[in-house]
Amino acid sequence: MADTSFDIIIIGSGPGGYVTAIRAAQLGFKTAIVEREYLGGICLNWGCIPTKALLRSAEIYHYMQHAKDYGLKADNVGFDAAAIVKRSRGVASRMNTGISYLMKKNKVSVIWGEAAIDAPGKLTVKAGKSEAPKGALGPGAYQAKHIIIATGARPRVLPGLEPDKKLVWTYFEAMVPEKLPKSLLVIGSGAIGIEFASFYRTLGSEVTVVEVLPQILPVEDAEIQTFARKAFEKQGMKILTGAKVTKLDKKTDSVTATIDDGKGGTQSITVERVIAAVGVVGNIEGLGLEKLGVKTERGGTIAVDGTGKTSVPGIYAIGDVAGPPMLAHKAEHEGVVCVEAIKGLHPHAMNKSLIPGCTYCFPQIASVGLTEQAAKDKKLDIRVGKFPFVGNGKAVALGEDQGLIKVIFDKKTGALLGAHMVGAEVTELIQGYVVAMNLETTEEELMHTIFPHPTLSEMMKEAVLDAYGRVLNM
Repeated sequence: MADTSFDIIIIGSGPGGYVTAIRAAQLGFKTAIVEREYLGGICLNWGCIPTKALLRSAEIYHYMQHAKDYGLKADNVGFDAAAIVKRSRGVASRMNTGISYLMKKNKVSVIWGEAAIDAPGKLTVKAGKSEAPKGALGPGAYQAKHIIIATGARPRVLPGLEPDKKLVWTYFEAMVPEKLPKSLLVIGSGAIGIEFASFYRTLGSEVTVVEVLPQILPVEDAEIQTFARKAFEKQGMKILTGAKVTKLDKKTDSVTATIDDGKGGTQSITVERVIAAVGVVGNIEGLGLEKLGVKTERGGTIAVDGTGKTSVPGIYAIGDVAGPPMLAHKAEHEGVVCVEAIKGLHPHAMNKSLIPGCTYCFPQIASVGLTEQAAKDKKLDIRVGKFPFVGNGKAVALGEDQGLIKVIFDKKTGALLGAHMVGAEVTELIQGYVVAMNLETTEEELMHTIFPHPTLSEMMKEAVLDAYGRVLNM
């Protein structure tokens, strides 16, 4: 008879869930993880990873089109949309298989199905949405001293803009197009919307982005988003900010969108496909939280403290379902903190100000800490340093001289408050700044602590040096 009693059960096998399960097992807990559809969750199967595979194909296509800029020849450059999608799905499948291996290696039991918490320490699992993998436990009643919710999030749906999977897509459909649309409307300019806008524009689609807020990439520093917007528009992308899509009229193979420009006027555009990228909402339905008295918040998230504890003892939440920022690496770290706290190791509580964010568009965007405006809103006395990539030797040699690094310091203490950048390779460059912020590095100390970091390429080191040299000489 299968064992149904565990120390820890995690509901959801995305990055937060499976990393949490592995760490729990390493700490000696008898651990199980519940999954209803696919190991690895949205991130590995339909989000972060396959999206990056698509963007990589688009990036290589871009360089092939500009081969002559590097003294090379590439004639009759083209692409096979079906092959690009096939590669992306293959990457996702490979990662899915890897998670299955990691669960077996770490002796984590996999329970296949959809879980509901009956009471602290008790849950019932019903049949899942897909066929259970070999060796997985099935539906039934299970017990655990600690239950960790890591159910992630799903696309937000706005009235009148409901996806139909044919003409109006979410990111699920946008990753597996049967053909490349000649024209595309992207509603929302957060990381998801901008990444898909960048992918499709690079492959030749006419792309229009509509954002209700005054700027695209709303969480980014205003100067960085302005730089990025100019780059996107130079590529041929049309961007409307302070605007709202009020109506979608669907035809057989096209959609006409009515757009309120926010200035009292309206316009209509007709496109082949629409991507609704207006955010995500946590998956908290069906878990039994309301009857248990677990406190939830607006946006479909669960209220937690710095170590994942909810309002009910023995029940925890991590990742997207525990609130923003909704990022895979944040979910992973939250899970580690959660199980280490359960073990009594007294880990540091999550500091959300030190979580980097990356958008893998072209050019790339990355940031950590306070924006300039956020620092001013806090009434902080700051110094701001900037350095453009046009003055960076390695960037020029790479043919990627369009970029900007911006750093923000507390003028009184010298502490690094934020780092914001746009350009080639900045999603890797941001790692060094995160290290510096975690070490509470000051301006003077930074050059001696950041450069030994092994992940920094020579281009990154030079760009960091340029930026910090500039701010130190202000």
